Amino acid sequence: MAKRKLEIVEVSPRDGLQNEAEMVDTATKLELVTRITAAGFKRLEAGSFVNPKKVPQMADTPEVFEGLRGRSDATFIALALNPKGVERAIAAGAKEVNYVFCASDGFSIRNNGAPVAETLKVWPDVVARAKAADVRISATISTAFGCPFDGEVPVANVVRAAEEIGRAPPFELALADTIGVAAPSDVTERFGAVGAVAPPGVQLRAHFHNTRNTALANAVAAVDAGVTILDGSLAGIGGCPFAPGAAGNVPSEDLVYMFERMGYDTGIDLDAAIETARFIGKALGKATPGMVSKAGKFPK
Repeated sequence: MAKRKLEIVEVSPRDGLQNEAEMVDTATKLELVTRITAAGFKRLEAGSFVNPKKVPQMADTPEVFEGLRGRSDATFIALALNPKGVERAIAAGAKEVNYVFCASDGFSIRNNGAPVAETLKVWPDVVARAKAADVRISATISTAFGCPFDGEVPVANVVRAAEEIGRAPPFELALADTIGVAAPSDVTERFGAVGAVAPPGVQLRAHFHNTRNTALANAVAAVDAGVTILDGSLAGIGGCPFAPGAAGNVPSEDLVYMFERMGYDTGIDLDAAIETARFIGKALGKATPGMVSKAGKFPK
């Protein structure tokens, strides 16, 4: 019997590094990307086209994409928060853009510069521009499970954002637990509600932070709810610079170990993933949160 397929999108070069105070040079980022693809990851977030004054770690994203130009061993995703970011990503040669909205006004104003309803107005034009450039466009709804400024986020907010996004459908829609507050029951409820309104053919993706140690449980709940694409960050590094205390993504190597043991095929070489996680720790000069990269796989 064939194993069930599960895709893991690696986000350490973007969401993993963006919150690090110690600047990581372009050459190290490119080596990280090479190690990630060698481990078998076929999609990864290579950088974000955002205001470099607000996120200095991503200031060299154009140089990173220049260093990746012509490579076809993986899809290198660029993140954007506004139409200008999309234009910059297209100009840099990105073939896939992840456009981020919010489910709460408090976070949207700080992260995207305007309330949620205002940011959604530009979406049809963003999709049209991406299609004209032959660039795949996905959408992420951040703070889909809770907001550091507004607190609890009603499910209706998430559904409303998903419905507006669905009027000009992306190929993929992600829900993000930006500050790591979700429990598995929240994941089941919200992916069920969004799945009910998502246009046919739009695949669902999940992005979990491990701030409160619930990310692995939430990942299982998402897969049980029918999600087949999960984000992960090798070594468990990351966080959001606009979300106080939102440290740590779910470690990709921990996801790979767990789901492979559960009978899924991730297509990832766990040994190579562990070595890449350790490379990240050395590059940052500190211990990282990932557990499997410390303990190793089993059996040895």
